[in-house]
Amino acid sequence: MPSTQTAVRPAYRPYSAEVARSVRLSPHFVRVTFTADEFEHFGTARLDQRIKIVLPHPDGTFSDFGQDEGAGDWYDRWRALPHAERNIFRTYTVRRIDPDSRELDVDFVTHHDAGPAGAWAEQAVPGQQLIIVGPDARSPLSAGGLDWHPGTARRVLLAGDETAAPAITAILELLGDEYDVDAFIEVPTADDVLDVRHHETARLTWLPREDRPHGARLIDALASWADASGEVLARAAAPRRQLVDDIDVDLELLWDSPDPADGEFYAWIAGEAATVKTLRRMLVSERGVDRKRVAFMGYWRLGQAERIE
Repeated sequence: MPSTQTAVRPAYRPYSAEVARSVRLSPHFVRVTFTADEFEHFGTARLDQRIKIVLPHPDGTFSDFGQDEGAGDWYDRWRALPHAERNIFRTYTVRRIDPDSRELDVDFVTHHDAGPAGAWAEQAVPGQQLIIVGPDARSPLSAGGLDWHPGTARRVLLAGDETAAPAITAILELLGDEYDVDAFIEVPTADDVLDVRHHETARLTWLPREDRPHGARLIDALASWADASGEVLARAAAPRRQLVDDIDVDLELLWDSPDPADGEFYAWIAGEAATVKTLRRMLVSERGVDRKRVAFMGYWRLGQAERIE
């Protein structure tokens, strides 16, 4: 008799891809378009969908961690490798995915002290091989890498630095005009302001940092927004005083992504961890916004590489 069991595809799996083209969008943004036949099955949620970019060894090779099989246990296999044989990987966001053309866009932030992924993107040329770990649309769990959970909210705040720009701009492009949105993106310079399509009900403010400290303009902008949005925040307030853990962002991961909740307001904030911690305190501790209505993601820490266990 035929088996009644159906194999469940892994939510996330490796895709062997190659560079189709690379375009410099601004002084600090490079968009790399990848192609792979298997991208016809890549998850299409987009929004703030996280993926892993697995970089080649200096000689251009990759160790075997199940990439040729599309293995769902790729991470366990990667960890089982001797440390020297582990390919470096970093976390990025899907900017665009087109399963029909088998193309995936990823926007990389580049600067003078760029990490390994940014440095790789600066030199990317068509034909280069790379491995991308991302969602498989055939899996019922393929949206597991999303932290955008607005629930019933239609009044939305989006905020982040240049590392959050791909997610914020992707979200803005996908939101309908039923959403009333304020979005703030801090970028290194005025030349890093990008062209983004969005409905008239969304207000996008770019905040060129120039010579100011990282996060300063974003913190100032959200403080001014909060001062002018008292009624919105009052309706989003928690019923009682909330305790917020004092996370040491030098040692701990700041990542608070609540499940969808009922309510009018929702905030999504990501970027450099110390800045995100300040904004978390501002909205939750000082303004009293219900923690169920705010997602905070410390993508990176100034002066530190991405922590990988």
